[in-house]
Amino acid sequence: MPMRLFNTLSGQIDSLVPMDKKELRMYACGPTVYDYGHIGNFRTFLAIDVLRRSLRLMEMPIRHVMNITDVDDKIIRNASAAGVPIGEYTPKYVDAFFEDLNALGVERPEIIARATENIPRMVELIQKLAEAGAAYQTDDGSWYFRLKSFREYGKLSKKDLSGMEDGARVDVDEYEKDSARDFALWKAAKPGETSWETAIGRGRPGWHIECSAMSMKYLGDSFDLHAGGEDLMFPHHENEIAQSESVTHKPLAHHWMHVRFLLVDGRKMSKSEGNFYTLRDLLLKGYKASAIRLALISVPYRHQLNFTFDGLVDATAAIDRLRTFHDRLVKGAFPAGENPEVQAAASKAHVDYLAALANDLNTAEARAPIFELVRLSNTAMDQGKFFQTDREAVAAVLAAFDAVFVVIEDRDTEPTRRAVEWAEQEGRIADVAPELLAQQSLTDEAINALIAERDAAKKRRDFARADQIRKELTEKGIIIEDSKDGVRWKRK
Repeated sequence: MPMRLFNTLSGQIDSLVPMDKKELRMYACGPTVYDYGHIGNFRTFLAIDVLRRSLRLMEMPIRHVMNITDVDDKIIRNASAAGVPIGEYTPKYVDAFFEDLNALGVERPEIIARATENIPRMVELIQKLAEAGAAYQTDDGSWYFRLKSFREYGKLSKKDLSGMEDGARVDVDEYEKDSARDFALWKAAKPGETSWETAIGRGRPGWHIECSAMSMKYLGDSFDLHAGGEDLMFPHHENEIAQSESVTHKPLAHHWMHVRFLLVDGRKMSKSEGNFYTLRDLLLKGYKASAIRLALISVPYRHQLNFTFDGLVDATAAIDRLRTFHDRLVKGAFPAGENPEVQAAASKAHVDYLAALANDLNTAEARAPIFELVRLSNTAMDQGKFFQTDREAVAAVLAAFDAVFVVIEDRDTEPTRRAVEWAEQEGRIADVAPELLAQQSLTDEAINALIAERDAAKKRRDFARADQIRKELTEKGIIIEDSKDGVRWKRK
């Protein structure tokens, strides 16, 4: 089943097919490591994770490159304020970024490229641009891209830039979305700033040249897919195209994928609005990493997502339903045989699920057949009409679902524990929800011991003690479920 994905460049949904018929070569803009990532950032990284997981489910080989921007204006500004060089400032946020990716179940790309490790490649590209007449040096030693040299500028963002002022320059890495000016490729060294001595002078790269240089280094002059958030379309991606294609005269990427912004409670996320959240903020409030993942991918990537706490509660309930059913599926004792209705439902759910993913990563439509299969299977189990062969068929569908959504297997304890430890180290223990602190005071071993004590109390008919243990666990966010298959527990 071929993947069809909206292509910002063509303005339509196109088939995503490797140019070389062997592997899909894709580049995705990674983080700028000046601070902790917020949920808007992670919506983009999760959408790209859903894409790569879907492609692998469809047995398409991938060569995925992601950059780490570890030198830019914001990093230099923050490092200067902290009184440390950028080489000492950024590692903390690089480590935090990958820890957050792990918490959200995001796979690592095949190649991770750091800007500071690829300076020679950037210098080489700037030299080629100068030779082509597309770059010029100013009196202070900085280098700029000559926008008028690239007549197709604006083809990605569909902006009409015919009236732009020739020679007007902008030297900051990020600027107004309607500002089309010659942009900095290389910034001459300033006192106290991190810089490199190179053939084009002492200085450091502009943000845009970094991605052009690294994408072509690892994927070639022209590759299959370039992805990122919609905020990068202009000017960042537009500038990448101009820089790269001015030298190669080939399409930088044949397919461009852009993930929409998210809103928080119906408003643009900002610190001034009081609705700005990092992943760690949400974990410290007691929300599970799996629920945050599901909430952020619940709406298809090309639609605006309104992120709310009610949405997190709904995601938590959906995951609980899946996990409870999966536990019943795995541990239940079913007779030999099969139910044709369940078999047909499993087959249909699998086909519909893959079709939804292949249709521009429609994650909302992909969820629907899975939950319908869970409903039908639960009913069959209740009626004694679910058999061993049915378990195999349904388990295979759930495995395909979790290969992309990654929420059925419970991996939530570790991210929460690490978030609380981080809060202690950063002096933010007051930000941890009281019930979460209570939960963390109980290890899995301690919970199992209390469950065993409760079972023993019930057997000797000491119901007062059994009820007391249940109450103690409930107060600490531990939910006990008594069933015919035994006692199950989970953290709230």
